[in-house]
Amino acid sequence: MSILIAILGIVVLLGVAFLMSNDKKNINYRGIAVMAGIQVGLAWFMLHTSIGQKVLKHVVEFFNKILSFGHEGISFVFGDLSTKGYFFVNVLMMIIFVTALLGIATYTKILPLAIKYIGGFVSKITGLPKIESFVAVNSMVFGDTTAILSVQSQVHKLSPNRLFVIVTSSLVAVSCSILGAYMQMIPAEFVLVALPINVFSGLIMSSIVAPVKVEGKEDEIDIKEMIPEKSLFEAIGNWALLGGKTALIVGAMLITYIGLLAGINYILNATVGMTFQEIIGYVFAPIAYMMGIDHSEVLKAGSVMGTKVSANEFVAMLDFMKMIPRLDHKTVGIVSAFLVSFANFSSIGIILGCLQAIDAKQSKVMAKMGLKVLLVATMGSVMTGTIVGLFL
Repeated sequence: MSILIAILGIVVLLGVAFLMSNDKKNINYRGIAVMAGIQVGLAWFMLHTSIGQKVLKHVVEFFNKILSFGHEGISFVFGDLSTKGYFFVNVLMMIIFVTALLGIATYTKILPLAIKYIGGFVSKITGLPKIESFVAVNSMVFGDTTAILSVQSQVHKLSPNRLFVIVTSSLVAVSCSILGAYMQMIPAEFVLVALPINVFSGLIMSSIVAPVKVEGKEDEIDIKEMIPEKSLFEAIGNWALLGGKTALIVGAMLITYIGLLAGINYILNATVGMTFQEIIGYVFAPIAYMMGIDHSEVLKAGSVMGTKVSANEFVAMLDFMKMIPRLDHKTVGIVSAFLVSFANFSSIGIILGCLQAIDAKQSKVMAKMGLKVLLVATMGSVMTGTIVGLFL
């Protein structure tokens, strides 16, 4: 029954996206069908076949080994503090090491070339323009703002619909630089499964709501824009500093949001006898149910999902990791997959700031559709979680 409900939920999601579409005649139904098929195929292979599970297990082991190298550096700098389980030391500091690794892979052109050709492949099989496909794949590795910055020379010529697709698909994805942090809070296998599925969830939802079509010669991608450094050591240094800045930003946001939630909960408990998480759990409970989560756990799942959208994924994961031992495996998988994205209010502000630095005119266009972008990006996260749940 939960599978039938989840399938119905996907149909409802697609139906809502269709009703929201600003150009129904130009929706690329073939591309959407292809992307949906790839999503289902990926989830089935990784979660429902012995070969896929072995592959996923080896990938998880590979990432855990990489993280162990990072822990060596953390242990050297922080000494005994690295064994105390402090979030700042064990989780946030890992962002620095992983980001530096991304810098090495970028400078050596391993990642830029992979992103370019994978994006080209996605463009070819879906019929979407190369820019949109490139940014969606790029977001899976570098996150929303960096993915947009990588095509900054093209931003000024994008139509509102193309801008909508780029921003929305980038919000549904996450940066590999913080995967290590995620994998220390929620099950690693669901983080890795959600990563590629998110690419297509974002493209499906955004391209239904804002169909794009490029006439004539498509925009070409110049990967040189992704590699500003002149030497490997400069790349390591720059990216390590970027990782440190990211870790501090995440820490600052957590201090702010968790402090604000504590204040809000104090007021709500004194007035209505409920916390913010409990109230928002009722709002998101029907969505959690349609994703295939058992009715006995929809309120808990809904509270985590609502916290993620209203605050950010880190705040939600910190709440969720306390619940995991008491939740069904399927619920854990669905909610974990939903959480692996940047679709929240704070990210909209970050995106606007990024576009303001590139093109003030496009930033104003984006500002007018910010809430719609967040809604559609959240729908993409719901789709990812629902598809993962089909095979649990």
